[in-house]
Amino acid sequence: MKTTFSRSLQTTIIFLMVAGVLALALGGYFSSTSDFFGSSFISAQTWVSTRYLTVRDFFNAPNDIVSLQQRNAQLEAEISGLQTQVIQLQQQLTDTQVLAALVDFSQTSPESVYKAASVIGRDPSPFLHYIIINSGSSEGLRRGMPVVTNQGLIGRIDAVIANAARVQLITDPVSAVNIRLQNADTDAVLIGSLTGDLALEMISQDIEVQEGDVVLTSGLGGNYPPDLLIGQLFNLRTRDYELFQQASVQSTVDFSRLEIVLVIMNFKPIDVTPLNPEETP
Repeated sequence: MKTTFSRSLQTTIIFLMVAGVLALALGGYFSSTSDFFGSSFISAQTWVSTRYLTVRDFFNAPNDIVSLQQRNAQLEAEISGLQTQVIQLQQQLTDTQVLAALVDFSQTSPESVYKAASVIGRDPSPFLHYIIINSGSSEGLRRGMPVVTNQGLIGRIDAVIANAARVQLITDPVSAVNIRLQNADTDAVLIGSLTGDLALEMISQDIEVQEGDVVLTSGLGGNYPPDLLIGQLFNLRTRDYELFQQASVQSTVDFSRLEIVLVIMNFKPIDVTPLNPEETP
């Protein structure tokens, strides 16, 4: 009897305690305590999560580094390939522009027949000024044919084989070109030099010339057709005790950047040496 009563009392007390706790909770008396435990739980969860991610990243880092290195190498290879394509396209664009300029030039001189050729070599000697082109006797090239670009005269063919030819530039020390000054309407001789500079000789003291005068081939001597552009006169030197004036010439051609040239095919040079009185025996 007493045991039954004791159990009933215990059950009643537990029920009242639970009901009291629920009443206090519903009344908001435990909100601060709940917030405290909730924030503590969230902080602990955040700390554990952060440490877990750090440990995971530590163990995964080697694999990530290898993956990044492989990806970096792949991207570098792609960039290198794109750079090569850009350079090739730029070169093709340059060649196209040069060819277009040469075509325009040839159309302005329909009386001449031109053969385009690429520069494939230069004379290694600092004392000689020659270039090698990739066309030769098999394509009709002959010794003495003039060679030009759309910018002006560069020289003439000096030697020929079946598939290549050597061009002597007008800057060569032994080159001599008969020219005329367009504005002064007088003749002179253009000579090269070891340094590649161009100079005018045999300008009469009686002729009034000015810096900036246009220099053209005269056609005298039979080595070049007339009226091929060479450049402009500058650095005129006149001395009263000398028979002739002297001057330098700035060529319109950049000889250091020759890539494609035109050979004048229908011009046949004439050797007039035997007709000169001083050469007659």
